[in-house]
Amino acid sequence: MAKKEEGGFASSAGLMRYFDIEDDRGFKINPRLVIGVAIGFTVLILLLPVFFPV
Repeated sequence: MAKKEEGGFASSAGLMRYFDIEDDRGFKINPRLVIGVAIGFTVLILLLPVFFPV
């Protein structure tokens, strides 16, 4: 019988191994903070015409 390899898909070209490694060098941002900032900017953009009409 042939021996089955556990190396992953050949078409992934090493991407699976790349994403399995965690990089702890960067800073961590809470996902709630990102969503909150996005909502805040959206509200600001929508309110700008009210306070500064053209």
